Amino acid sequence: MSNKFKEQFRIILTHCFVIALGVTMLYPVIWMIISSFKPNNMIFSDTNLIPKALTLENYTSGWKGYAGTTFGTFFINSLGLCAVAVCANLVSCTMAAYAFGRLKFAAKNFWFSVMMITLMLPGHVTLVPRYILFNTFGWVGSYLPMIVPKLLATDAFFVFLLVQFIRGLPKDLDEAAIIDGCGKVGIFFRIVIPLAGPAMVTTALFTFLWTWDDFFNHLLYLTSPAQFTVSRALRTFVGDAGAVSNWGGALAMATLAMIPSFILFFALQKYFVQGIATTGIKG
Repeated sequence: MSNKFKEQFRIILTHCFVIALGVTMLYPVIWMIISSFKPNNMIFSDTNLIPKALTLENYTSGWKGYAGTTFGTFFINSLGLCAVAVCANLVSCTMAAYAFGRLKFAAKNFWFSVMMITLMLPGHVTLVPRYILFNTFGWVGSYLPMIVPKLLATDAFFVFLLVQFIRGLPKDLDEAAIIDGCGKVGIFFRIVIPLAGPAMVTTALFTFLWTWDDFFNHLLYLTSPAQFTVSRALRTFVGDAGAVSNWGGALAMATLAMIPSFILFFALQKYFVQGIATTGIKG
């Protein structure tokens, strides 16, 4: 075999493997979407991807929601919570990253190391202390436990991501801005913010996805059906015995729950890839 033929064969084999892996990963999602249009009695009896019968009854019954609250309210709650979480993370994490990446203050390296150590701390370790703290504040039963920590830049991953990006920006820009009369605040708003767009988009996208998909915190802190988010509301399809009473409605609402994430990801994919690719640069 010639080297050219071997190279083409290797490329074809690689593509076949990637396609097979992609189909394997997408199959459960495709099955869920198609099954959401099947009658309840055919969801598990008819295993074909091409259904023998189609119905929209699952979407109608599922949209009715829980305890008199429709899924429209749950979607509004989720979108509102995600919007506030994204804004809070962008403001707090960008400011913290600017301080670590550009400013000089006492024990900066020590505090940055402490922040990085928190990345290695499993969330379950702080679960009970956080619940006790928020319960003492009277925040259980509200969105505050999911919002207030983000105002304090507690998501160390995003701070680290933004720090790496900011460190890659030329310091000559800061010096030129200082000559033009800019202070630290001016440099932050006029230079760092405009240039850190890709990293900020990545932060916003991850924050939205993690907040939208978060289930445990919503289960723990949201107690009223009127406050439920989509992820929390999907739990209402599961009975006390662990059985799902309405599989069609559950699959239909789970299908709708994927739409915002898909739209946001594909709309911002270019900036997302750019942000991930450039945050590894070190100044």
